[in-house]
Amino acid sequence: MKKITAHEIALSALSCAIATIFLTIGVHSALLLFTGYLFACIALMLPLAKRSFKGYALAYAATCVLGFIFNSGRLFDLLPFVMFFGLHPIVNEWQLKTKINRWVACAIKALWFDATMYVIWRFVFGGTSAIALLDQYIIPVLLVFGSAFFVAYDYLMYRWRAGVNMLVKRIDKK
Repeated sequence: MKKITAHEIALSALSCAIATIFLTIGVHSALLLFTGYLFACIALMLPLAKRSFKGYALAYAATCVLGFIFNSGRLFDLLPFVMFFGLHPIVNEWQLKTKINRWVACAIKALWFDATMYVIWRFVFGGTSAIALLDQYIIPVLLVFGSAFFVAYDYLMYRWRAGVNMLVKRIDKK
């Protein structure tokens, strides 16, 4: 079993701090909520650049705990991050490590995303929105539009992963 190095601990701590900051900014600004999730996920990729799954798990857990502490009045805004966005980078890394077919993995992850959005719609919004037709056909709408959004999001996250890996590699050379 591989021991976690001081460099990986530092990357995990930095990752947690940056992710918590972006998550808190996003939660406190309705316009920046998704942006906060996105940048928090990107920050959480730092330990994964060193293949530190333990570091990632600790950074994710600490980010969730700190997110709840700093945003205790907005717990439902943190739910999508806890259920999906915060876990997505490690699932992508696991998919690459185990060499699962990317189309099969994308379909499974899209269903996971759709299920998360359904839970948010159901329990956070009480199963209602401003559009009655949307409420009536929420499952097909999520399966079509949620999955389409997810495919674009997943592609973007893989691109960001490559950028984060290059950044960490450049830091290692110095």
